[in-house]
Amino acid sequence: MDKDQQELYEYARKRVKQKKLVYRHFILFLIVSPFLFVINKWFNVQEVYNWYLWVITAWLFLFILHFVKVFVTESFINKKWEREQIDKLVARQERRIDQLEKKINKPSDNIDNSTENNNTTL
Repeated sequence: MDKDQQELYEYARKRVKQKKLVYRHFILFLIVSPFLFVINKWFNVQEVYNWYLWVITAWLFLFILHFVKVFVTESFINKKWEREQIDKLVARQERRIDQLEKKINKPSDNIDNSTENNNTTL
């Protein structure tokens, strides 16, 4: 397997692992949430406060963030996007270097031309 194929395989393996963790997170959320309700209501653990709602809401918020990171953000900002951004930055830096080299070389060309003109008139 060459380097590019190995890199693609590693990226695919990483993505599958991320998605797998999101699915596990969701299943765990679905299983544990009813138990929190049962603990709060049936076992009368701080029943007055309905703390399970706060825990479930916070957990749901964290799950949504996890989901967005894996399925939304990673879909747009992936390896291909990184390469494109790096290529753009490298091209921009090369253009700037070329411009600076032209600026540096331009005054020396004028000096050389003026020296040649002075030598020919003598």
